[in-house]
Amino acid sequence: MSRNELRVLSAGAVKSGVARRAADFEKARGCRVELEFAIGPKVRERVLAGEAVDVVVAPPAAMDEFAKQGRIDAATRALVGRSRVGVFVRTGRPLPDISSADAFKQTVLNTDALVYNKASSGIYIGKLLERLGIAEAIRDKVILVESGSAVMQTVATDPRGTLGVGQISEIRVQIDKGTAITFVGPLPDAIQNITTYDAAVATATRAPDAASAFVSFLTSGEGRQVFAATGID
Repeated sequence: MSRNELRVLSAGAVKSGVARRAADFEKARGCRVELEFAIGPKVRERVLAGEAVDVVVAPPAAMDEFAKQGRIDAATRALVGRSRVGVFVRTGRPLPDISSADAFKQTVLNTDALVYNKASSGIYIGKLLERLGIAEAIRDKVILVESGSAVMQTVATDPRGTLGVGQISEIRVQIDKGTAITFVGPLPDAIQNITTYDAAVATATRAPDAASAFVSFLTSGEGRQVFAATGID
């Protein structure tokens, strides 16, 4: 990797904003940015395994581990934004009631299938179902898939009354792409989950100045505006 080229490994929930800022960075700095996205747990595994990257974007728990093991320069760590969880259905299906925690619970009990992923939002939903006391009742209705995009595609192609749950930022990306899903709304505040994402320079980078500049580019005021437009506040 040359000093005028960066490799960025990022959690998928912030994909749209990271991609937009990377394109802007390339134009502004003349530095090529190679992007790769994965679910949060996979980003964690790959960085802890020693994969060579210049910049990492991941949830705080993973970043804390990276810092402890010397995988990132903690001094460069900065907030990218926060993502909330939302509910969606296949386009054309009636919009269910998710106006309260009890309404969401009843909607889940009534649905033909519930789809979520193995990343941060999916892990949270699994725990939420247990907290609501319905995990066992709907166990046979749950469809667990690898990524956010797979959740959207599964719901879009399932003719049943299937309910999808995922990061609002990812839902927006798929709707913009023309995926046949309709956003119902965010989870009610009482059961909402907010996932934070940070960016930092990897200690293994061969281009520390460019990597640091890219982190600043992501987390600047202008960067925050870009992320806000994609559902990351």
